[in-house]
Amino acid sequence: MVTTRASAEDRTDRSAVRTLLRLWPYVRPVRVRLFTAAGVAVVASCLALVIPLVLKWMVDGPVTDRDPAGVWLGALCLLLLGFAEALLFGLRRWLVARPLAGVEAAMRADLYRRLQRLPVAFHDRWASGQLLSRGTTDLMLVRMFLAFPLTFLLVNSVTILVGVIIMLLQDWTLGLVILVPAVPVMVTCVIFEKRYAEVARRAQDQVGDLTTVVEESVLGIRIIKGFGRHRSQARAFRDLSGTLRGTELRKARLLAAIWGVIVTLPELAIGAALVLGAVQVADGELSAGTLVAFLSTALALRWPVDSIGFLLAMSQEAATATERYFEVMDEEPERHEVSTVKEDRSDLGLRFHDVRFRYPDAPEDSPPTLDRVDLHIRPGESMALVGATGSGKTTLTALVPRLHELTSGHITLDGQDIAAIPRETLRELVAVAFEEPTLFSASVAENVLMGAEDGAGEPELERALAVAQAAFAHDLPHGTGTQVGEQGLSLSGGQRQRLALARAVVGRPRFLVLDDPLSALDVHTEAAVEAALRDVLAETTALIVAHRPSTVLLADRVALLSGGRIAAVGTHQELLRSNAEYAHLMAGTEEADR
Repeated sequence: MVTTRASAEDRTDRSAVRTLLRLWPYVRPVRVRLFTAAGVAVVASCLALVIPLVLKWMVDGPVTDRDPAGVWLGALCLLLLGFAEALLFGLRRWLVARPLAGVEAAMRADLYRRLQRLPVAFHDRWASGQLLSRGTTDLMLVRMFLAFPLTFLLVNSVTILVGVIIMLLQDWTLGLVILVPAVPVMVTCVIFEKRYAEVARRAQDQVGDLTTVVEESVLGIRIIKGFGRHRSQARAFRDLSGTLRGTELRKARLLAAIWGVIVTLPELAIGAALVLGAVQVADGELSAGTLVAFLSTALALRWPVDSIGFLLAMSQEAATATERYFEVMDEEPERHEVSTVKEDRSDLGLRFHDVRFRYPDAPEDSPPTLDRVDLHIRPGESMALVGATGSGKTTLTALVPRLHELTSGHITLDGQDIAAIPRETLRELVAVAFEEPTLFSASVAENVLMGAEDGAGEPELERALAVAQAAFAHDLPHGTGTQVGEQGLSLSGGQRQRLALARAVVGRPRFLVLDDPLSALDVHTEAAVEAALRDVLAETTALIVAHRPSTVLLADRVALLSGGRIAAVGTHQELLRSNAEYAHLMAGTEEADR
């Protein structure tokens, strides 16, 4: 499966800010609480800058005057300031927790809805692990950004600005000393942002690849064990894990480098200010209280300055997570195309009109999978579709419920172009059962009734199980309430196929498309299912992909698909007499059945 990713060239034109601004529609409903939380955090952070001013008053006042009462008053003020700061930061956390959890939930719900609406061709291209990581890890990074870096990039910027103003007002010469590292720190941040963005994107893509390997190993555990391939799978996992480890270490080195610069230069500046201030105090040019206040303010700014690298790193990871999220959201969903074909109610049944189909990712010069297919299945008729492997049978059946879109031509149901029918309505009219049955982690009853309208109950369930000869469901530990497990792997292949068939017929569909639905059944069970299916087929219009003569005999007529085209149409006996390719196919299947 191909993993789709944004190219590096595309990403160079997108700034992190522009990418993160795409989150605004999700943030807008909770903006009041977030802005309030940011305001509370700014007030709390600025309260910390009042502490140095209290210290200045204490040193130059009560301490110098040996006034114990003044010292106790100053200590009480410091205690109250600390308590107020802690209370405000706690309030900020309370303000953002619930709304940001709601933002994450809304984004995850939108992603899930979009995945349901994207065409099958999209899911064929994308690795499932990449989609899973976008719905889990990436959204967690976005929530963390909204909760912490988004607020504290603002809070710390305001705190640094206010702190610098306070220091300049205390002593402008010492303030200029503290500001000396500002230019190299900003240059380092710009360089760091570009490099870290590339590495962060690479790491998140590699997490998606690793998720895919884990998911495939879990779902394919029977194959891995059956063929003794656990070492090769472990090696593949180890290689990907080692690659991700190397990328994460590169991220750590970049973060260590910027922290080294951001921490070291301000510390050197504080040291220089301490020496210069001590000299000024000794010369009587500066009061001791002022020096204490200045240095306390500088030390209070250490966290806002030191955290710049950490906050930028989280912001870049959130930007790449946002970019990956919108890569899926920007994909074109299934469109409701307006048909230009005039509705003809006299043209009843299922009809293919000059249908051509080529897979979207197929080379331009390759022949189409289906080419000028014309086929008419009359109302109430069952048509068997027969052909060699690779002739396009499964592709043709997938076009009826619009799992793929036609390249050209059109398909009509009772004279109405399927392109003019809303997909929800179309898929209520057409029921499908695939050769590879898919069951969900739900009960037998829930899996089967998925094919019926809301409100269907026990009678419909029992009828469908009887048609599919799936009475084994009643012998399960909890009957039809038994949970079948992920992918239905707790059941045999034949049992899964019968439940999938029951799901297809439970809603009494007007049109039925069956893609070799009996391939996993033994001869006796197949005969019983075919006998029960005859009554169902008498009430519907059906297209049945068939490989065995016994399945072909269910149909009123047979269509031979060869090289993407309908080569012949007729009854089973007619084609046996008149078409050598069909006779050869049937002879091969009869020999295989023996």
